[in-house]
Amino acid sequence: MIISISGPPGSGKTSVAKIVASRYSLELLSAGAIFREMASKANTDVVSMNRRAERVFDVDKLVDQTVAKRAARGNIVVESHINSWLLAGIADILVYLNAPLQERANRIAKRDGISYPEALRQIVERENSHYKRFKRYYGIDITDLRSFDLTVNTAKVSPTAVADMIDRLVEEIKHKRS
Repeated sequence: MIISISGPPGSGKTSVAKIVASRYSLELLSAGAIFREMASKANTDVVSMNRRAERVFDVDKLVDQTVAKRAARGNIVVESHINSWLLAGIADILVYLNAPLQERANRIAKRDGISYPEALRQIVERENSHYKRFKRYYGIDITDLRSFDLTVNTAKVSPTAVADMIDRLVEEIKHKRS
């Protein structure tokens, strides 16, 4: 089973992915964690690393190749901004999570211990960077959600409720395969 969960910063990707991975005893692979580790090794922050990735394709390429290689073995939940588009046709379930910008900024401010204005600034900068990079490098329009099996506005739905929705998709897939 390969489940890929995508969405913008603060949408709840990691929270939902952890629950789903635990429920199905699947490995959890976070492309964001790989990206943050690269930023840390380069002694920079995530926003600066995104700026670098706009100039140097090797940053995204390394993350995406790492994810694709591991996903190909199966039994995994992948959490990332882009990989659901890249795993279309490979993953069993593609999920897109989103929430209003203000909600996501509140979540990130609380999670990272930063001010709301700073969280908002970081989100806007990261999203602009993602849009430009993914369009330029892969020809992917991240506003095109047609390939997703499930899209959820997480503003009024808990991570557990989203995981329950994914459970129903898993059961449908199992039923169709049997």
